[in-house]
Amino acid sequence: MCGIVGGIAQRNVVPILLEGLKRLEYRGYDSAGLAVINNFELYRKRELGKVKELEALLHADPISGTIGIAHTRWATHGKPSTANAHPHVSGNKIAVVHNGIIENYEQLKTAQLAQGHEFTSQTDTEVIVHEVFNALQGANNLLDAVKHTVRKLEGAYALGIVNADEPDVLVACRKGSPLVIGVGIGEYFIASDVAALLPVTQRFIFLQEGDVAALHLDSVEIYDALDQVANRPIIESQLSPDAVDKGNYRHYMLKEIHEQPFAIAQTLEGRFINNRLQENSFGHNASEVFDNIKAVQILACGTSYHAGLVARYWFEELARVPCQVEVASEFRYRKPVLAADTLIVTISQSGETADTLAALQEAKKLGAKYSLTICNVPESSLVRESDLVLMTRAGPEIGVASTKAFTTQLATLMLLVIAVGRRFHLTGQTEQKMTAQLFRLPGEIEKVLQLNGAIKRLSEQFAEKQHALFLGRGAHYPIAMEGALKLKEISYIHAEAYPAGELKHGPLALIDADMPVITVAPNNSLLEKLKSNMQEVSARGGQLIVFMDETLVPVAEGNIQIIKVPQVENEISPILYTIPLQLLSYHVAVLKGTDVDQPRNLAKSVTVE
Repeated sequence: MCGIVGGIAQRNVVPILLEGLKRLEYRGYDSAGLAVINNFELYRKRELGKVKELEALLHADPISGTIGIAHTRWATHGKPSTANAHPHVSGNKIAVVHNGIIENYEQLKTAQLAQGHEFTSQTDTEVIVHEVFNALQGANNLLDAVKHTVRKLEGAYALGIVNADEPDVLVACRKGSPLVIGVGIGEYFIASDVAALLPVTQRFIFLQEGDVAALHLDSVEIYDALDQVANRPIIESQLSPDAVDKGNYRHYMLKEIHEQPFAIAQTLEGRFINNRLQENSFGHNASEVFDNIKAVQILACGTSYHAGLVARYWFEELARVPCQVEVASEFRYRKPVLAADTLIVTISQSGETADTLAALQEAKKLGAKYSLTICNVPESSLVRESDLVLMTRAGPEIGVASTKAFTTQLATLMLLVIAVGRRFHLTGQTEQKMTAQLFRLPGEIEKVLQLNGAIKRLSEQFAEKQHALFLGRGAHYPIAMEGALKLKEISYIHAEAYPAGELKHGPLALIDADMPVITVAPNNSLLEKLKSNMQEVSARGGQLIVFMDETLVPVAEGNIQIIKVPQVENEISPILYTIPLQLLSYHVAVLKGTDVDQPRNLAKSVTVE
């Protein structure tokens, strides 16, 4: 996901812009650039690769200015190259940086070519700067020109724009992509993320949908979507300049568990217009690809594999799309048969998982024509190898045991179910229902996080345990698998997950008072079956721990403990029921004194077999 930084000050802003870009590196990118104004002249530097490459370029050929914009780009329209890097310029006067996608850029570009504009990039962004240039010919100032321009833009965008002839104003606007204003003393800044500006301010104005702002040294004017003057509050951030640390949390894992409401919100940001999912969020040719596919094959490892298993239920139950899910390390070494026009979906937090990357390459050898990756690192190998991409936007995840990366993968997969399902049997009514549930999800997760104290007390019963069994049915069986994986990863307790219906086919032999049985029990169509399975455990003296919908009554007698989970709709309940299992594994690991964030023998990104 691209990053924006900009500023107007009484000092040289270049060091501030560079530091801001460095703080946005976690988003992933393929190029970086900046532009500043000095003595009514526009100076621009761009470089392919990391911010350090841009920094080296500036060290060799310095520029300075008291107003400027900067950007880290992840390629959407046009391959990674210096020519495609931001900022983009028109008439050697206007410069723009842009996050988002301009849907009608082809129409705008056709008109601009007819007007005599020369294009130096393959990006959709360049039409914006030419449109501002055109508008400026008949406008009083840059602000008015930008207001005129954004009325012509369709899609999602966050923009920072400067004009060499007006070195006293930086214009910013947003629609569907986040943008904040940093408030300093006699200076103002913009950024796509608060973290980029923490070294210079902790006071922020969060622009709202459709806002256009003009930043001066001593003031900021904001106009809303109706071009009315808007008063947006200044918010004092509680984040420190060292935002990518543990903060007040004991471990990164706990911090990242609590970051999930925000991470989910970031995943959804800018991908809907008028509450309708925009398919170009997956890539400029996504609609064409989705029109042609007849089945889905998901390839992943570990936690990402569990996300794929949940998605299979969604694809087949909600959209009636044929879907297969396989561990990538198995797929790559057997002789699979792919149905014609299958969409290969790879899932990976890092985008560098060796088995998943190899499985994608194997699928292509087998004739797969379409591929899509769900990933958290934009410049990764899987992203480069795939036709379509949807970033999870989870932000940096330091803890080896994945938490917010998993839940954002699930949210992203639901977006994919919506997009693909439109071509099959997903009705408009069901799509609206799923969309509404996704929008409510951050708030629902906040409610579940309030169970932390009760789950911490519950974890005390696990301190001396050596084994645990997790049970679930339907889409919650993979959630049980994820809960078991988390417990074994960081507490080193042997834990396994089974579909609850399999109890009588073997695992029931293990049940005794020393074997905790953790059960995921949402209020859905499989509840009555699950109740019978829990009775089987209770009748044999097993210790039952049930995460249960708050509207239900106890389902068994004997040694049973219940944690009531807030009621939620069936479609998103797998995401919600993940949270208490994460908290349980965390608190058990703390009690056992293990290294929660860096468990033995494990690595965050598995780049070898």
